Amino acid sequence: MKSAKTAATLLRIYLGEREQYATRPLYQAIVDAALAHHMAGATVLRGPLGYGHSAHLHRASFLDIAENLPLVVEIVDRADKIDAFLPVIDAMISTGLVTLESVQAFSYGDSPLGDGPAAHS
Repeated sequence: MKSAKTAATLLRIYLGEREQYATRPLYQAIVDAALAHHMAGATVLRGPLGYGHSAHLHRASFLDIAENLPLVVEIVDRADKIDAFLPVIDAMISTGLVTLESVQAFSYGDSPLGDGPAAHS
């Protein structure tokens, strides 16, 4: 059974696979921060092909597994929670692109949107 439709915001962070934050991959640090801030959900998507501001084409190759492939981190939650989380992202990212999109969300299960998994620990 689905919950009522909820207005939400989708935060997308475009970055390279080799980007670092402190001593670990930036994408992992972002997801860990989202969890710590009780965001409703976060997913990392790895792209087989893409380019950014450098106009350098990054592509997956069987010969070069270590290529700096494009990644997208998607985080969805209520607009107020995303807005409160943006300064955290701003402090972590030195290069990349961040977009925001208004979406309609349906939350299934026992955790309604806005009550991220860490809130139930």
